[in-house]
Amino acid sequence: MEQTLKITNVLSDPTRYYIYQYITKRHQEVTVQEVADNFNIHPNVARLHLTKLEDVNMLASETKKTGKGGRPSRLYRLSDDVIQLHFPYRDYMLLSKVAIQTMLSLGEEGKKALFMTGKRFGTEIMEQEIAKRQQAGLEMDFDQKLGVLKSAATLAGFYPEFEVNGDQTKIFFQIFNCPFKEVAVDHSEAVCSMHHEFLKGMFEALFQSAELIEHQNIANGCDTCTYQAYVTN
Repeated sequence: MEQTLKITNVLSDPTRYYIYQYITKRHQEVTVQEVADNFNIHPNVARLHLTKLEDVNMLASETKKTGKGGRPSRLYRLSDDVIQLHFPYRDYMLLSKVAIQTMLSLGEEGKKALFMTGKRFGTEIMEQEIAKRQQAGLEMDFDQKLGVLKSAATLAGFYPEFEVNGDQTKIFFQIFNCPFKEVAVDHSEAVCSMHHEFLKGMFEALFQSAELIEHQNIANGCDTCTYQAYVTN
């Protein structure tokens, strides 16, 4: 409870909250000067905000040389710690570990059920976003579908980025945050396969056909999960 109060107190400052949001979307380390320039504040004020966020383990920092000469800079990034606020306390992380281990204890049938459930949840989260966008039952064009995909992926906590080729048949996308990272530490194969099915459910709810190929995986030490999706609109 004490840590929860500290976090809520730190985020109660609007500038500090938006700085944290900025770093979340930045997907890379930031300097004090960068934050100061972006929010039009003095570097000392920026440093104070960053230090407060680091004090509650929402950010981590280290001193590095930037390659531009001069003194090394302190670079700030998102902490690997999981920040959860619950009133009263709830241990959903423990529940997720219990659920995963229970499914895996059932052998191949348990894995199959896990993957099918993951795909269904991916489909459902996409259908919810589609329902918000559809008007008078009209078909959505590719750009509208991509917008729905971005919204749903953001809602799922993936911190995604997308690139599309010219004829709109190939979508390259990166996931900068794995919502299942802590559970995947001990069960990477099962959790990552479930996540893959989750994503397939999202794509197949939008496009006539979708083939999903994984290139990089956070669980394997990569900075992002990277995928190539071949779609038919």
